[in-house]
Amino acid sequence: MGPTLGGEGGTVLNAPSAAKRVPTYCYQCVAGPDLLTVKVQDGVATEVEPNFCAAAVHPGGGKVCVKAYGLVQKTYNPNRVLAPMKRTNPKKGRGEDPGFVPITWEEAMSTIADKLNGIRTTGLTDESGYPRVAASFGGGGTPQSYMGTFPAFLGAWGPVDMGLGSGQGVKCYHSEHLYGEFWHRAFIVAPDTPLCNYLISCGANVEASGGVAGVWRHAKARVRGMKRVQVEPHLSVTGACSAQWVPIKPKTDAAFLYALIHVLLHEVERGRLDIEFLARHTASPYLVGPNGYYLRDRATRKPLVWDGGARRAVPHDTPGITEVLDGRYEADAVEIGPDEEVLADGVLQGETAFSRLFEHMQPYSPEWAEGICDVKAATIRQVAMEYVDHACVGQTIEIDGQTMPYRPVAVSLGKTVNNGWGGFECCWARTMLAVLVGALEVPGGTIGTTVRLVRPMSERLQAAKPGPDGFMHYPLNPTDKATWSPTPNIRNAYKTMVPLAADGPWSQALGPTHFSWMFMQDTPKGLPRVTLPDVWFVYRTNPAISFWDTAALGATMAKFPFIVAFAYTHDETNHHADILLPEATDLESLQLIRIGGTKYIEQFWDHQGFALRQPVVEPGGQARDFTDIASELAQRTGLTEKYVAYINKGAGGVPLKNGHGDFSLDTGRSHSREEIWDAVCRAASAELGEPEPRGLDWWKENGLATRPFPRSEWYLFPTMRERGLRFELPYQERLMRVGRQLGRRLHEHDMHWWDHQLQEYQALPPWKDFAAPWQADVARAGGEPGDYRFWLLTARSMQYAWGGNVGMQMIKEVADNIAGHRGVIINTQAAAKLGIAEGDAIEIATPQRKVQGRAVLRQGIRPDTLLLIGQFEHWATPFAKDFGVPSLNTLASMSLETTDATGSGADLVRVKIGKLAAGRRA
Repeated sequence: MGPTLGGEGGTVLNAPSAAKRVPTYCYQCVAGPDLLTVKVQDGVATEVEPNFCAAAVHPGGGKVCVKAYGLVQKTYNPNRVLAPMKRTNPKKGRGEDPGFVPITWEEAMSTIADKLNGIRTTGLTDESGYPRVAASFGGGGTPQSYMGTFPAFLGAWGPVDMGLGSGQGVKCYHSEHLYGEFWHRAFIVAPDTPLCNYLISCGANVEASGGVAGVWRHAKARVRGMKRVQVEPHLSVTGACSAQWVPIKPKTDAAFLYALIHVLLHEVERGRLDIEFLARHTASPYLVGPNGYYLRDRATRKPLVWDGGARRAVPHDTPGITEVLDGRYEADAVEIGPDEEVLADGVLQGETAFSRLFEHMQPYSPEWAEGICDVKAATIRQVAMEYVDHACVGQTIEIDGQTMPYRPVAVSLGKTVNNGWGGFECCWARTMLAVLVGALEVPGGTIGTTVRLVRPMSERLQAAKPGPDGFMHYPLNPTDKATWSPTPNIRNAYKTMVPLAADGPWSQALGPTHFSWMFMQDTPKGLPRVTLPDVWFVYRTNPAISFWDTAALGATMAKFPFIVAFAYTHDETNHHADILLPEATDLESLQLIRIGGTKYIEQFWDHQGFALRQPVVEPGGQARDFTDIASELAQRTGLTEKYVAYINKGAGGVPLKNGHGDFSLDTGRSHSREEIWDAVCRAASAELGEPEPRGLDWWKENGLATRPFPRSEWYLFPTMRERGLRFELPYQERLMRVGRQLGRRLHEHDMHWWDHQLQEYQALPPWKDFAAPWQADVARAGGEPGDYRFWLLTARSMQYAWGGNVGMQMIKEVADNIAGHRGVIINTQAAAKLGIAEGDAIEIATPQRKVQGRAVLRQGIRPDTLLLIGQFEHWATPFAKDFGVPSLNTLASMSLETTDATGSGADLVRVKIGKLAAGRRA
């Protein structure tokens, strides 16, 4: 409020207090955190600006993105839920009015606690063995940076099903998460942008999904001279500012990448590859026996290689050997298959894994690929040769005093490329392209960001522990007869069906989360009947919009007996809730998080430390901090002692007792929010090496603290070399064995519905027609595939990414200035053939469903492709429900046939389109 001026003398009445700037962070998407300050005048947040004190440590120069600038409007949104509410209409469903009425916090917490205490009395798991309590958190794990100590409550509770999901995992970079961590500890794979000179980007839309750090780093790289080749069916904002756009046919990226490998192996001089890297740091020289498994030393069971010096087969880790890369050799050995079966024993002929690779890739020439992906063979060959030309094989660079290989080439993969059928093959091919020139986990090349499946999660390099056969240990879910279980621990059956998903804190959300919803309707043979959870907690997620088959999913959700939603506004998911708890938003609540190091997308920092999110203003209405809610739930359910113990162990982000001090909280009583976070802040300060541990008050004033993070720790290769470990490529012997064992276990329990997925477990993956499953979906639905000749895809929007901003006017105003946000993007010539003009109302249909929208005509899209930027079609979220923009999720089905072996699918649908008749609205 501005000053009120008095009479003639101009006396100032109600003069405003001095403005203050409060440090905090924005972590609404995985491209964060953005470190910022908020200007507060008379208790009102008025402006967001970068935290200029962080400019020197943040990889985006301290800048913040549009979503962070929207936090003020988000805080004062008139559509916010500002009091606890309960449903008064027992009937649930899209067409039912929930009849929400305000209630007191006492009534809300008593109702929830009564439900939870009833479960503790009855039993934490139901008759099928599934947890009675489920919880869904969206946004690629970012809600963890807002939910305070709620993870400590969940830990204290016991078994919780966190595998219902909201579309994340199975729809995002799923195969990359699993195979990336398996091969090189990379939950997300990225180019070493500051040093990379040539980047092949297959659908990786970094200018929209990489946040300010990604945009900043890539812009600087292009100014420096990096060439980025964008391979995708439509011209994204990333493609528009790349040196070259290659308009590939959807779901054919594997053919393109296989052809690049073919050129490197069969058309490029062998000496231009990194022979030393292949021989000494990969499985390339391992001898493969007649049954497809490694030949092993009879005494040690170690894989054998051919030593060119001694001219005999020796274990791979024998000192002083010269590994031979090509050829067939005889060895006195044993070949061991699934379940420790001895398949062959004696003098056996073995062929090197590299020779197998060479032969395997021979058919996949650029001419072959041209007929599949509709990209000229000459273009494929040009990209392959430029990749080799820029690889700098043999060159080195010094980083932090260490001499490392310098290989400034990389390949990045985007959504629908690295998940669903073909995701394995694309991830394998991308990693093999790096391996062939020694560009894996070295400066300039393809590197990993963080780990989420392998512990310790905060120390990526320490996760590279020795495992079998000279490779890294990986916590595969068991497939041996003694420990594999046909009884899943949660509803999506990740431990039973997906060995690569591991069994860590993030694994549940990386299982086939759509199975939870599908199997509630029809549980396949062999699994215990999939039941509804008794209580479902929902926070920062809207699966009724963000998942596939939204109508069917909503109908299932309506059957849930009790849903607790932490609500920002009304939305399509919490429309089905029984209790709404008002969310204290980004500028109203308290939490300390880790920042820096290497984490997600382009988040490579030269520093690491912690940042505080703090209440910039008082919470709106009756909104409460998440930590206060968690503490009260723990108290009401008799779990305070366990709850505080989990906080002491690190559920607040930092172990309170470590080598730097003991700041543990008394487990014998409940603690205030300030007490909890003061202890966490002191433990964090001690971890950073501060001589005087700094408490909450210091962090509120300063916002963040960091220490240098060595750039040499961006790269895994020095750790692998130091520990004598090899990258588990090119030959996937371990995965082939695991797949065979999994098949045996399933068949022993008469489970055959996963047989097609079992075919993915191949040592050298062949190319397949990865578009075919989605085309077959049309026929299964009763349609004629030839009538549904368009591919419908989606693309990321920086403004709307992760869905939390759809109800904000400012975000829409910005987004509407970016081409394509207002409708369905169609190729100009394809539209002309159908009589469709710019802005025309159109209908998009599958054999089962239809949606309507408006045509946005563009040259920069293939004529067989349609594109939706973002996924909308809201019907309950205020403001967003009036957008009139359709969603792929309304059309897409949850389908076992379009689910790959890792349990993922893709945002991909075959459709037909037509112009709506005059008078029909879009």
